[in-house]
Amino acid sequence: MSNKYNGLINIYKEPGFTSNDVVAKLRGILKQKKIGHTGTLDPDAVGVLVVCLGTGTRLVEMLTDHDKEYIAVVRLGVVTDTQDMSGKILSESRVNVSRDELHEAVQAFCGDYDQIPPMYSAIKQNGKKLYELARQGLEVERKPRRIHIEAIKILDDSHLDDEHLFTMEVKCSKGTYIRTLCNDIGDRLGCGAAMQHLTRTCVGAFHLEDAVTLSQVEKMRDEGTLCDIIRSPEYIFKDLDPLHVRDDFRVLLENGNSFRPDNVLCEDPESVSDKEYAKEMFKDRDAFRVYSQDGTFFGIYRYDGRTRRFNVDKFFYEKE
Repeated sequence: MSNKYNGLINIYKEPGFTSNDVVAKLRGILKQKKIGHTGTLDPDAVGVLVVCLGTGTRLVEMLTDHDKEYIAVVRLGVVTDTQDMSGKILSESRVNVSRDELHEAVQAFCGDYDQIPPMYSAIKQNGKKLYELARQGLEVERKPRRIHIEAIKILDDSHLDDEHLFTMEVKCSKGTYIRTLCNDIGDRLGCGAAMQHLTRTCVGAFHLEDAVTLSQVEKMRDEGTLCDIIRSPEYIFKDLDPLHVRDDFRVLLENGNSFRPDNVLCEDPESVSDKEYAKEMFKDRDAFRVYSQDGTFFGIYRYDGRTRRFNVDKFFYEKE
């Protein structure tokens, strides 16, 4: 039996749910098993959680690689075992930080940065998740991981003096722990810091303003409007050029076979040879969205300059 829903859905993860809780609840709401999420959010965190449905699950790994954006509220003067305010307080310090010092410290983390993952994380070491070891009171050495901070912007520092709070927006690569960034900013300032609140505002092309809650999903399912918000897998590839393959070669597409440039519909005059057309239009390893003549999306194909053929990179078509 084919899946009822295929594609990508932008869920607003509410506080108190783990990312896996969201997947489990969606399996019940949508009555289908093939569902996966694209990047864990801590239970206390809120915001964008892109969930893949049906054939969309083939994109989980690719979407996990996308850059992300967050808004974090940070409390200075406190260090916790989890690096956020849900954890046990390990130390508290007096805060004497000027706005200039804060801005300077924050900007120091832009660019490439070797970040040591927190103990309270799902990273596995010797077959055990770090948070399992942390709950046993153990701390093990972790290797730093190279991440990239595209930009950090202080959105609000009006409560710096009284409550020692500030709010920042972070644009970063995959694998970035915002809790750890907060902790490291606190270390740099010499007073410690912990994350008080986190909102993920963007994952690739998916933004906070378009995210829907689980209760909204349930309502839309009942109203029959859920397909209006499910993005087809091609949505995340909208920056790639499209190719339409002629109907007489559709059987090649349906079987996931490769095809040649002369199988492609184009506006070039017929006098242009396949070899000349390919040399002019396509470069080795170029990726394209591939459709049949009637506009059915089949997947992402890459051009092989040596064989002058388009080969499947990601295949999404499913026969009825």
